[in-house]
Amino acid sequence: MSVFKKALHAQVAETFDVPPDSVLWRRDFLLGVATAAYQIEGAVDEDGRLPSIWDTFSATPGKVLRGDTGAVACDHYHRWRDDVDLIAALNVDAYRLSIAWPRVMDRDGRANEKGIAFYRELLQALRARGIRTSVTLYHWDLPQHLEDAGGWCNRATAYRFAEYADLVSRELAGLVDFWSTLNEPWCSAMHGYGTGHHAPGHTSVTEASAAMHHLLLGHGLALQALRRNDPASQKGIVLNVGRGTTDGDRPEDRRAAELFELQHNDWVLDPLLKGSYPAALFEQLWQGAEPPVEEGDLAIIAAPLDFLGINYYFRTNVRGDGNGGYVEVDLEGVERTQMGWEVYPEGLAHLLVGFHERYASLPPIYITENGMACDDEVMDGHVVDGQRIAFLNRHLAAVDRAVKAGVDVRGYYIWSLMDNFEWAFGYERRFGIVHVDYATQRRTVKRSAELVRDFLARRNGRS
Repeated sequence: MSVFKKALHAQVAETFDVPPDSVLWRRDFLLGVATAAYQIEGAVDEDGRLPSIWDTFSATPGKVLRGDTGAVACDHYHRWRDDVDLIAALNVDAYRLSIAWPRVMDRDGRANEKGIAFYRELLQALRARGIRTSVTLYHWDLPQHLEDAGGWCNRATAYRFAEYADLVSRELAGLVDFWSTLNEPWCSAMHGYGTGHHAPGHTSVTEASAAMHHLLLGHGLALQALRRNDPASQKGIVLNVGRGTTDGDRPEDRRAAELFELQHNDWVLDPLLKGSYPAALFEQLWQGAEPPVEEGDLAIIAAPLDFLGINYYFRTNVRGDGNGGYVEVDLEGVERTQMGWEVYPEGLAHLLVGFHERYASLPPIYITENGMACDDEVMDGHVVDGQRIAFLNRHLAAVDRAVKAGVDVRGYYIWSLMDNFEWAFGYERRFGIVHVDYATQRRTVKRSAELVRDFLARRNGRS
C-alpha cells in the first residue's frame, strides 16, 4: 500500500455532513463541480486546434510524470454529451469549465468555427439541463505561437488575450452565467516562468514578475470586452490563495509566514483590489524584479469585479532563512493528500475572513476550486473515497464559518468532476469525484459524488 494511501491520521467519513444551519441548505448557494479544457478534452490535433504550451511541455522528456500528455485525457471532446448527462445526474447547480484558446482562434486571430461550435453546443446542453455555466477563458493553455513570441513576458500577449476574450464573448454571449478571465495567474506566472514546474518551464523571478503583470493587464482588458459583449453575465477572476504559518518562535519565523502570504496572495490581490503592487515584496524578496508597469495599467487591472473566485488546497509551513526570506519546512504527523499536501481546512476560513477585513472593495466570493487527490481504486464496481468525503465535510464547514463571520461567499465548486490530467503529475493523482479508467474511458461515480447528489436532491426537494 502506498504512503499516500496510508495518509497520516487520515480522517475517514461515510456521510456528507451538512448541519441544518449550514449555508449549503440555501437554494441560492451554488454547489458545483469544475474541470479545465487541457485536463479533460484530449483531441489536441482535431478540428483546427493549434498547439499549446502544455502540448509542448508535456511532450518534453522529464517534464511530466511518466511522460503523460493531454493528447487524449478524458476524451471529453468526443464524449461531452455523456459527460453532460453525468453532471446533470449529480444534481449540481453549476459547472465550471474552461475554453481552450488554441481551439477557438487561429494564428491570425480569426475564429475557428469548429472549436466555437463545440463550446456553443456544450453550453447550450448545460443550460437546457438547468445547470448554471461558469466559463474560464484562460486555464494555462497559451497557444504555442504566442509563447514563441515571448509569451506572458511580452506585453503584446495581454492585447492578444483581450482580442480572444472579445471573440469568444461575442460568439457565446447569453450562454454563460459567470465569466472568469484567468485561472490562478500566480501559478501561470510563478510555476510557468519562475520555478519551471509548469509550462513553458522558465526559471526567472524577473520573468515571473513581468508575466504576472501582463496576465493581470490582460485580465483588465478582457473585462472590458466581456462587459461590452455580454452585459447580463457576471465577470470576475479566479485566484489560488495559500495560508502561510510557522512552527518557529523567532520574530524572523513569524515574518517568514507574513512574507509567504505576501508573495502568494498580496502579489495578486493588491493590484486587483487596491490598484498597487505590495512594495515590500520587491524590497525584501525580489529586489530588481519590479513589474513593468506603464501609465494607466493599474487602473485597468483594478477595474471592479462582479465576483472573485478563490481556489484553496493547503497551507505551507515556513521559517526564516536567515537572509530576510523564508524556507518551507514540512510538519510531521499531519494528514496529507495523494499530492503530499497537508489537509488544513482552518486555513480557508482564516484567509476568507482576513480578505474580508483587509479589502474594502472585496466582491462576492465563490470557492471555485477545493478538493483532494486520493489513490482511488474501483472495487466491485464502486469507489469508496472516505478521506475525500471527510475533506469536503471539513472544508464546507470552514466556508460556513466564514459566512457566519460576515464573508459574502455565494458558492463552492468541487475540484474536480472527474479524474484527469493533473499537469506535471500526469494521470497518477486522482482529484475527481468520478473515477476515470483511462484505458476504457469508463466513468464510475465515487461515493463522494453519490453523497453530493443525494444531499442536493434533499435540498432541492427531489427526494
